[in-house]
Amino acid sequence: MTRSRPRTFLGTALTALVLVCPLGAQARDPNTIVIVTGQQATVPVPTLMEGADNNLANLEVADQLFLRLAGFGPSLTTVGERDFVPRLARSWSRQDSLTLVFDLDPRARWHDGVPVTGADVVFTFERARNPAIAPRLADLLRHISSVTAEGERRVVVRFSQPYAEQFYDVVYHVAPLPSHLLMGLTQDELKRSEFVRNPVGNGPYRWVRSVPGQFIELAANKRFFLGRPAVARVFVRIAADPDARINFLLSGEADALENIVPPIANLARIEAARNLRLVPVPSPTVGYLLFNQRAPGDPERPHPILADRSVRRAITLSLDRQALVQSVFGTYAQVPFGPAAPILWIRHNAPAPLGPDPAAAGRLLSAAGWVDRDGDGVLDRDGRPLLLRLNFPNTSAVRGQMALQVQEQLRRVGIAIELQRLEVPVWLERRSGGHFDIDFSSASQDPSPSGLTQSWSCSGGDNVAHYCNARVDTLMERAIRGTGNPADSWHEVLRQIEDDAPATFLYAPSYVHAIDRRFGHVTIRPESSWLELRQWTVERARERPRSGY
Repeated sequence: MTRSRPRTFLGTALTALVLVCPLGAQARDPNTIVIVTGQQATVPVPTLMEGADNNLANLEVADQLFLRLAGFGPSLTTVGERDFVPRLARSWSRQDSLTLVFDLDPRARWHDGVPVTGADVVFTFERARNPAIAPRLADLLRHISSVTAEGERRVVVRFSQPYAEQFYDVVYHVAPLPSHLLMGLTQDELKRSEFVRNPVGNGPYRWVRSVPGQFIELAANKRFFLGRPAVARVFVRIAADPDARINFLLSGEADALENIVPPIANLARIEAARNLRLVPVPSPTVGYLLFNQRAPGDPERPHPILADRSVRRAITLSLDRQALVQSVFGTYAQVPFGPAAPILWIRHNAPAPLGPDPAAAGRLLSAAGWVDRDGDGVLDRDGRPLLLRLNFPNTSAVRGQMALQVQEQLRRVGIAIELQRLEVPVWLERRSGGHFDIDFSSASQDPSPSGLTQSWSCSGGDNVAHYCNARVDTLMERAIRGTGNPADSWHEVLRQIEDDAPATFLYAPSYVHAIDRRFGHVTIRPESSWLELRQWTVERARERPRSGY
């Protein structure tokens, strides 16, 4: 969106020319990066990214504009505070089990030159903890009892109870806003304000403009207190079609592409380009076959087939999950143990997932009474065939490709699978309403394992398949509320879930990014891809022509 409105026909024509100007390789300064992505950031402002606006596009742009108090270290551990690194806060200390103290870096400034103060932190947490303003954030921050400022630079955070992820809750979920610009605005006034159209942050990049449906432009903050970025301008270019994104990259009209989606041939195309390199990073994604333990559409009755743990375990043992993963992702994914995405630190030291064992699967099914009595190749019991419907969204190429292979592998052991490829609204409606036998689910997880409660605790808000084990709930509660190292409890959670077989966990992929080789010191962060862009360098020997933009 431009800041001024054209007043004449000539002005309109010139503005239109600027807006459609291609971001081509020959028209860009070498210190400019064009990142091509699939979704437009519409509200990249902390505490406003709620509901449909709580998406990756808004988060990744906001992370260039606004700093958190601290950031993750290499381990991505969410427990305690030792593995975090300074951002807005230059240091922190613990007064007691309920109190954390942060000292802000006195060099930090908002993009308009005003110092960042404790009042900004307090103001933002008041917004974030208000369920009428930010219901999602308010729930995540429910154990914070108060946030106060002591002088200009010190912030004191008090909690209602001890628990292992106090520090994570403070620094990950909230990035401070400038109180001197927003104090006194109502929520509706803020949503309609100039600030939302042109955000003023304190991060390494400042807002320049947005051209809806085309690109967002950011410029380096020359006075950024942690060091001026070498990459001077950033364009986040929008292309909804995955093939179009790859073509922009291969033609030189883009320098970076996030998360190259399968098929594997896409990776091969980029690997063949000598000016590009692939950078894999752990993803927040885990994909799985979710088994409904209640009759479809009738949660009062058990599922006639899948309520039986033996059948669920037999399905897992019947599948060569490694072959499935290899066929779709190549080397850029693993079979997970339980519902642990690669971004979760608890995946370390977890047991290895079971390999295929069709013979054991056959024994489980036979013991449960499933035998092919009529010789048609499908097991049956009491006149009922072992037939299950597998729902998946028509927009997911990964799940569509894997579903066909799942169907074929299960056919070999006598389990018939009917594939239901559904429009997304229909798929979501059936999933949330429990109208499915097996749902091909894919979850995107926060760095904290506490998010597992949403799908795998008895009362989890996304537990649409009615899995419930009181022991799992107890272990989760112990891991979340404990003050020591909760790794053992979380690993026991994963083991119990695997043993109960509420799902077959199929894939935990890496996100594979493509970056032009003229950029050096490239680091891609799992929690937010371009978070460390400010530290990238530009290799002068590979400069492109400076023919003007």
